[in-house]
Formats: sequence, C-alpha cells, structure tokens
Amino acid sequence: MTLFEDIDLFDEGQKRFTDFRLPDTELKLWERFFEKKASDEYFSVLRETTPWQQRTRKMYDKTLPDPRLTAFYGGQNGYTWTPVLLDIKAAVETACGITFNRVLLNYYRDGQDSVSWHSDHPSSSGKHYAIASVTFGETRLFKIRHKERKDVAPLDIPLTHGSFLLMGPTMQEHYEHHVPKTTRNIGARINLTFRVSDTEVNTNYGLFQES
Repeated sequence: MTLFEDIDLFDEGQKRFTDFRLPDTELKLWERFFEKKASDEYFSVLRETTPWQQRTRKMYDKTLPDPRLTAFYGGQNGYTWTPVLLDIKAAVETACGITFNRVLLNYYRDGQDSVSWHSDHPSSSGKHYAIASVTFGETRLFKIRHKERKDVAPLDIPLTHGSFLLMGPTMQEHYEHHVPKTTRNIGARINLTFRVSDTEVNTNYGLFQES
C-alpha cells in the first residue's frame, strides 16, 4: 500500500500529521515538520560540514562498501554534537516528549544509494527504544513490512523534505524497513535517526503533539 497517492512522490509534501495505527507498534508522521527555509538550511549545513564516511560490511565472502555515507554523533564513540544537530534534536524532543542522546546520519547521494531490508539493533541491554527519523533533501520511499503477520499490509511512505517520522519502541521487534534504489534522476537526501542509549533515558513515550 502506498500512502498519499494524491501527492507527487517527489514533491515536498503538505503540512499534516498522520497516525498510522499499526498493529504491535506506534508509527507517527509529521510532514513539513520543519518549514522549507529551515529544511534547506539544515540540508546545506549538514551536507557540507558532516564528516561523512563510507563504511564497509561483509556479505557472504565479500567485503562491500555501504551504498550511502554515514556519521554518528553522541555516545562514547560518536562525534560531539553540533549546534545544528542540537537545534533539530530539541525540536523533535519537544514534539514527542522523548529525550534522545545519539543520532545516526545517513547521506543518500542519489537514487542508487539505499538501505536493504532490516530492523535496527536493540541497545546494549537488549531493550528497544523509540527512534525519531528526520529527512532533509530529496523524497525517498520508506518501505515497511511486518515480520510475521501476513494480514498486515506493507506500507510505502514517501518521506519528504523536513518530515519527522516517529517509530515506537516495539517497531524494530515486529517490523522491517527499507529504502530502495530508484532509477529516477533525483538529488541527495540526508536522514537523521535520533536514538536512546541505556543511559540518560527518558521513557516519557506516548506524549504526542500534532504539528
């Protein structure tokens, strides 16, 4: 099922709030959570100042480069938070009532950069927390499917410039997600996933404000 079929997939979306009411988890989307001017500025600053790296991973008997660039802030091994990241973090935390202490940045340079089907790993204690996903730049499809229930229809959600998607703590236990490649000639996208480690946890989850 593709959401928002009345909207061009690669426009910037409309300002609205959607609660998907998925079984076994919570999933909420704020489109145009950040206005266009702010989103443009954030995208430009993050693209130019982030110390992007292309990591590698072993698949079968080969070591392959990730099809995207990444950077990690917060925690013991992450870079130090920047003023721009703290501004974005504060806005997200105000909306959802959750305090995050880490963020992973993914830079999709064009339509050939992607991420395969996966669920995010739990924290070191084995516990899952909510994840806040913010997108700047080109719209890309965010595909979701339940791991076990065939009666739950898959979702294709266009994540637009300035959008904020909140995945509940049980999302990674029950669902997988995927950003596929596209043959369309599109520009770059930066995605930020704000996360919670096992320290400094604020579990005030469930306080949502529509934007």
